[in-house]
Amino acid sequence: MKELSVDNLHVAIDGNEILKGLSLVVKPGEVHALMGPNGSGKSTLASTLMGHPRYEITEGSVNLGGEDIASLSPDKRAKAGLFLSFQYPAELSGVSLQNFLRTAYNNVKRPSGNPIPVLEFRRMLLENMKKLGMDEKFAGRSVNEGFSGGEKKRAEIVQLAVLDPTIAILDETDSGLDVDALKAVAQGIEALRGPSLGIVLITHYSRILKYIEPDFVHIMVNGKIIASGKADLAHQIEEKGYEGMGNR
Repeated sequence: MKELSVDNLHVAIDGNEILKGLSLVVKPGEVHALMGPNGSGKSTLASTLMGHPRYEITEGSVNLGGEDIASLSPDKRAKAGLFLSFQYPAELSGVSLQNFLRTAYNNVKRPSGNPIPVLEFRRMLLENMKKLGMDEKFAGRSVNEGFSGGEKKRAEIVQLAVLDPTIAILDETDSGLDVDALKAVAQGIEALRGPSLGIVLITHYSRILKYIEPDFVHIMVNGKIIASGKADLAHQIEEKGYEGMGNR
C-alpha cells in the first residue's frame, strides 16, 4: 500500500515563497486534518501535490509509494493514486456526471484501453450514489450545473468513491455548507473511510471534525506545520485560536 511522503517542501508562486519547509507523511487508513488560517498555505499544498503548473517546488520532495512524483503531470499523479477535491468545484455544462465520471474512470483505472461498459459503470455509479445518500437523478445532470453547495461537495465525494484512490486530498470540503449539508458530506467521507484510503482533510474550522474524527491534526501557519497531535488538538484551536498556538 502506498503512503504519501512530503519532506522539507518549499514552494513558490511567481518567485514568492509560500511553503517553507513542510513535512508530512500520510499512510493508507489514516485521516489527517490540516488546519490553519487563511493564507497559511493549505490550498497551495493541495495544488502542489496534484501538480498545478503554477506552483514551483524549489526544495524538498513529494513521494507516493516510494516514487518521486514531483515531475509527473496531474493525470499521471491521478493514475498513481492521488485524488483532489476542489474547494470550488467547476460547472461543466452539457456534460453529464455519469459521462464525466466514466471518462475519468477509464483514464485513471483503464489507461491501456478496454473501457468499462456503459451499463456496468452505471451500476457501479448508482451503487456508490446510494451508499452516499445521493439521488440517482444527479447522474444524468450536467456536472455541478444548478447544484447547491452541498450537492457539489457530495458530487465530489461520489467522484472519490468511483476513482478509489490511495490518497485523497479534500480541500475545504466543508466550505460554505450549512449544518445539514455538512453532516451529509461528512457521512459520505466516513462511508468511504477504510484501510486502503489515506485522507488529508484541509479545513479552517473544527466543525467538520465533530462528524469525522481524524487520526492526526496538524496546524499550519505561514507555510509550515507548527504543531501536530491527535483529535484534541483541534479543540485547542477552538479555545485559543491559531494565534494562541504560538510559534512552535
